[in-house]
Amino acid sequence: MGKCSERAPDRLILAINQFNNRDWFECHETLEDIWMAEDGEARHLYQGILQVAVALYHWERGNFGGAVGLLKTGIDYLRGLQPVCQQVDLAAFVESADKVRDTLARLGEERMAELGSILIPRLRLVSGQEIFAD
Repeated sequence: MGKCSERAPDRLILAINQFNNRDWFECHETLEDIWMAEDGEARHLYQGILQVAVALYHWERGNFGGAVGLLKTGIDYLRGLQPVCQQVDLAAFVESADKVRDTLARLGEERMAELGSILIPRLRLVSGQEIFAD
């Protein structure tokens, strides 16, 4: 079995909490530390979440191109993984990130600030049938 079947490591849990608290730059820093040391599934998991976090950081600062571009590449990394990887509910996260990307593309650069905060994706852990929000 690949690394997707493993439990979420402590650094990933920290990054998830940072992401869900909208500390996207800190999430990027945390994931960058572990992303570089990995390969295969784990590398794509960390890199995908990292890129979605940086995309939201760009959105928050008004960088439309950076936000839309990194959302696409981040989602592409995650889409190739199992629906649950290292306990992260990727299926729901990718769906939410897709909605953000589609909505931003529809709004365009001039109206990107109108993106509703309810659309901002959250990372959730799955353990058996239970889903843990934070």
